Amino acid sequence: MKKRVVVALGHRALGTTLPEQMVAVNKTAKSIADLIEEGYQVAITHSNAPQVGMIHTAMNEFGKTHDNYTSAPMSVCSAMSQGYIGYDLQNGIREELLNRGIYRTVSTVLTQVIVDPYDEAFYTPTKVLGRYMTAEEAEEERRKGNYVVEEPGKGFRRVVAAPNPVQIVELDAVKALLDADQLVIACGGGGIPVLEQDNHLKGASAVIEKDLAAGKLAEGIDADKLIILTSVEQVCINLGHPDEEKLGEITVEQAKKYMEEGHFGIYNMLPKFRAAVEFIEQRDGRSALITSFDKVKDGIKGRAGTIIE
Repeated sequence: MKKRVVVALGHRALGTTLPEQMVAVNKTAKSIADLIEEGYQVAITHSNAPQVGMIHTAMNEFGKTHDNYTSAPMSVCSAMSQGYIGYDLQNGIREELLNRGIYRTVSTVLTQVIVDPYDEAFYTPTKVLGRYMTAEEAEEERRKGNYVVEEPGKGFRRVVAAPNPVQIVELDAVKALLDADQLVIACGGGGIPVLEQDNHLKGASAVIEKDLAAGKLAEGIDADKLIILTSVEQVCINLGHPDEEKLGEITVEQAKKYMEEGHFGIYNMLPKFRAAVEFIEQRDGRSALITSFDKVKDGIKGRAGTIIE
């Protein structure tokens, strides 16, 4: 049996604009191909913050200037971002694998993730996205029931909830593809957030934390390892202080201690550690790796990154 890994790609692995994404994906594809050469079955999830913000802005502006069109809800924008990021990723990875003499089908699954309508996140939205608005435009958004925050000197921006992922709707499809030894891209941007209403799935105005969705995906496919790629090779505690320390191999107990002590940013490293700990605790023999995308090959051999076991 091949070992299974879930790889969560951060912003650096994708870029922020269309041209940047094309360049970044070519580099990222090499890291994924390295894992395939090492004999792993791989599922990939990815960030989408710049992309979904761009899509949300573009669709809203289009709706304003065309009377017969409406603004696109967040769930639709999330689906669009999964499609075009997945398109670039699967083609870049396919090309890299073929260049190495490896034939492996790469597929993108548009993935919905059920969230709890009573999640506390819906009462305290935190995810800022989209363009800056005037005071008049911000007031119009408030009248629609949307949340808006002001950034002094810049303007107003939309803010949406970041609920926890509860269930991955297309999980069986992802598992079937992995069982067929294919490479799968799923839960992009944390998944398309939906609310379950009997047999109907209704899009939610939210953005799911991608690292927590990666952990949920890893648990769902019974992965052996969760790899979270970010902008640094190793995570640090006491960051910016004289006693700053890089973390190499640590235990789950140590990871919990550092989380409780507040070493990690609530919107940065904390979700990564939370996802890693929750995933590892579900079954013996699991581990997590947090590192930069260019250190994956060394990381899986224990020579780089922060490893939690």
